[in-house]
Amino acid sequence: MAFVEQSSVRNHLLTALPSEVLAALLPHLRRVALPIREIHHRPNEMISSVLFPEQGYVSLLATLEDGDAAEVGLVGREGILGIALVLGADRSPLESLVQAEGHALQLAAEIFLARMNEHPSLKALMLRYVMAFNMQVAMTAACNGRHQIEQRLSRWLLMAHDRIEKDEFPMTHEFLSMMLGVRRAGVTVAAGMLQKAGFISYDRGRVRITDRPGLEAAACECHGTVAREFERLLGSGAGD
Repeated sequence: MAFVEQSSVRNHLLTALPSEVLAALLPHLRRVALPIREIHHRPNEMISSVLFPEQGYVSLLATLEDGDAAEVGLVGREGILGIALVLGADRSPLESLVQAEGHALQLAAEIFLARMNEHPSLKALMLRYVMAFNMQVAMTAACNGRHQIEQRLSRWLLMAHDRIEKDEFPMTHEFLSMMLGVRRAGVTVAAGMLQKAGFISYDRGRVRITDRPGLEAAACECHGTVAREFERLLGSGAGD
């Protein structure tokens, strides 16, 4: 296993750690690919490792008995996958599905738990992240229940844009209908409105953000609320 250099770490949680704590993790970190559509944590299966994304983003999905699924959270380089371990559980009912390819740093669950016990600053940071992520989940529920489709789509596009290093990324109407919990036809209309306004361009399963300030104006307050909570709990730049 290739040793991960401290200077190459790009996950914001890891880089926020005291240098001695990060040094204790480095020998155990392994850089792994995040291929699109790959599932990393399956519902109710034991979590064997945590992932610290460095590039790309991963959706957390809640799946219903009829097979329908809805996105309840999005994780990129600002966060960690496997937060159930932080709270003392060994599994989660949610599925982790890669939506934009990239890579992450993987750490075995037993090492992660041991280091949290040894380093209070690591556990404290992880708990603050859990609180910030819970705010994202709560605002996702409120937004999907109360706001117009074009506002919700704008919020989701901003979240994705925050977590990727370029203005263009994969997006299909079928995927977004699942993420936003609406019919595909509604997503098509909302995306058309944003494209007509000049905020995005969309072609063949890929979207490009062409006017970020315009998209922010089209979104509801939910994106800003979550971003401010991430900054309050985790510091400047944690939510982008």
